[in-house]
Amino acid sequence: MMKNKDRVIKYCVYIVLLTGLAIGIAVLFPQVRQMIIELAERMMHRKIPFHEKWTQQLLFYAIGGIFLIDFSYYCSLTAPGKMLVCKTKNEIRECLAEIDWRSLIKPVLIMSGVYLLGIISLIRANFLYIDDIMRTVYGYRKWYEWNRYVSEFFSTFIHADFHLTDISPLPQLIAILILAVSSVLLIYALNNKKITITGLLASVPIGLSPYMLGCLSYRFDAPYMALSVLAAIVPFLFYTSKKAFVFCSVVCLLIMCMTYQAASGIYILITLVLCFDDWNKKRKTNREVFLFLGRAVISFSMAMVFFRFFLMKPYDPPYGYASTSMLSLSQLFSGILTNIRTYMNTINSDFSFIWKALIGIIFCFFIAKSILPSAQNKIYSFFAAFILLCLLFFLSFGVYIVLEQPLFAPRAMYGFGVLLAIISIYIVYDFNKIAKILALSLSWSFLVFAFSYGNALADQKHYADFRIAILLQDLSALYPDKDKDENRITIQLKNTIGFTPSIRNIAKHNPVIYKLVPQILRQECEGGVESYIHVYYLQYDNYGLANMDNFQRAIEMGQPYVDFKTLDLPIVLKTYYHTIRSDGKRVLVELNDGYQ
Repeated sequence: MMKNKDRVIKYCVYIVLLTGLAIGIAVLFPQVRQMIIELAERMMHRKIPFHEKWTQQLLFYAIGGIFLIDFSYYCSLTAPGKMLVCKTKNEIRECLAEIDWRSLIKPVLIMSGVYLLGIISLIRANFLYIDDIMRTVYGYRKWYEWNRYVSEFFSTFIHADFHLTDISPLPQLIAILILAVSSVLLIYALNNKKITITGLLASVPIGLSPYMLGCLSYRFDAPYMALSVLAAIVPFLFYTSKKAFVFCSVVCLLIMCMTYQAASGIYILITLVLCFDDWNKKRKTNREVFLFLGRAVISFSMAMVFFRFFLMKPYDPPYGYASTSMLSLSQLFSGILTNIRTYMNTINSDFSFIWKALIGIIFCFFIAKSILPSAQNKIYSFFAAFILLCLLFFLSFGVYIVLEQPLFAPRAMYGFGVLLAIISIYIVYDFNKIAKILALSLSWSFLVFAFSYGNALADQKHYADFRIAILLQDLSALYPDKDKDENRITIQLKNTIGFTPSIRNIAKHNPVIYKLVPQILRQECEGGVESYIHVYYLQYDNYGLANMDNFQRAIEMGQPYVDFKTLDLPIVLKTYYHTIRSDGKRVLVELNDGYQ
């Protein structure tokens, strides 16, 4: 009797699953979606006030809910489902039991100390970095608008409130602890569970590459950006188990997507290096290597598809910002080539000659290590290593490589720093001493740059505060009326204040400094994009003027956007640092570069 009952339940679940799958495939066609919308409108006797993309998203949510419910029933009510859950749990327990957790404490403390040393000047700079200004002033989170639901959730615990306040340097300290754990676990996965001091120091680019420094500069976002790196590494603790690896991969990759999607390439990088190493040394048969690669690719695809259709909200970039839209099939090949070219050119223009020389030599040592101890044909090993390096470089950009309009800011490119750490860890393990020296030299150069960067932030902040104080003093003298309602003034900026001499000196050999150090006072973007600089000098600064609005605030109050640079406003004040033009209601501040 029980067997018949289980069989009926199993077939019912299969029927529901197949029905959900059929519906899911059907709604991918616009005609079907339109038919569903029209049917719903007839039933409700009114028009559905949703844009097409949001209606499509709601349908995807519904289908995702059906699949989750069906899968839950399958796992809890059918014998095969219960067995699957039981085996997965047992594999996870066995993998975790094999790890000597106490042996990892000392390496984590060492790397935490190294990373803390690296960002100590950054913390001392006390610089409100881009988004930090708005979050400090208004206390909002809004990570969910960028599909970063995990960031939204954990921020409540870190800040002990739903309302954000500036609690630095606590978030950055949490971030370096997470990055320290990431470094140790990466070495653990790549070096066959063997952790050495050389390997730890070779992993420094994970946390102190110039691109990751951009992430650590954020007082509020830093822990979640670091968590995205850790989430991409954790699945490889279950490398030897099948079901546990797939399950943990999907879960961790979803966490990564819901913290910061720029880490999306890290999982694939580690997978390819592990597969190559197993193939090259013949530790596994070709079949076993491809089976593991297949599990990893399927896990990655499942997580990305689930995130894309059931968790990610559509976002149209305003005025040239990054897009979440993927390249169409007709533009996929050409678009990927364009993104790769831009990615290469960006890194080439950002990095100094010494960095590029060290990286080039380290890559050569990677090929040499792949050939010399190889159990495969040496020629095959050479070409496989070379092709692998090319793939690793391109894939370090993650899923951004297939976006219509990817972001090429430093905070979106820290996957390249993780790639450098992976290659460095690989070549310092049981290989040439010169390779170790070069890998450690790259880590040392990044550590030194981190000191320069932190000091540069402090220098630029002092200069910007000086310029802001002068500007606001002149504005308060020209417009002393404090009435907030009747005599409101809208202000716009033109040009920038430039960079301090110390930053210009750093940029001679490390041009990436220009991208890392933001200009607090700068010309606002055209088209009405909200600018953080106005919040800083009109509301956050002690000289805040209550009767002045930035252009974004003016738009919110119903005023049309007008570019004041197109108007012939009379000059009301001209100084060494700026020229102020105004007609009494509209103010255009033309900034002068104080060091030119």
